[in-house]
Amino acid sequence: MLHPEPLIAVVDDESPVRIMLGRLLRLADYRVGEYASGEDFLASLEGRQLPLCAIVDLHMPGLSGFELQSRMRAAKLDVPVVFITASDDPGLDRSALALGGKGLLRKPFSSDELFEAIAGAVGRRGDEGEDAT
Repeated sequence: MLHPEPLIAVVDDESPVRIMLGRLLRLADYRVGEYASGEDFLASLEGRQLPLCAIVDLHMPGLSGFELQSRMRAAKLDVPVVFITASDDPGLDRSALALGGKGLLRKPFSSDELFEAIAGAVGRRGDEGEDAT
């Protein structure tokens, strides 16, 4: 069965965050896969369609968001990642981009910020190293 709506993955260990983001994305006509851990998300990718984009929390038990991104890159899984975090650490922006992330949103963020980050991540897919100005 074909699915006309693009798939967005939400990877966050906090159930209320997954539920809220899932509802918001579904209202925007995305299909959503919700995962409580990086390990669950990686397991879901075996033999399945890759999501258009993944929204990934940085701080989770087990695989952190950065570790998940590193594993996806090592496995050559081309899924643009937008990281989310509640941390105010200014160094995270640089680290997220250095690891191939397409953006970093700090909680709480607006729906406009989320959709802009997704559009930027998908629009820059394969544009590594190019300035998006």
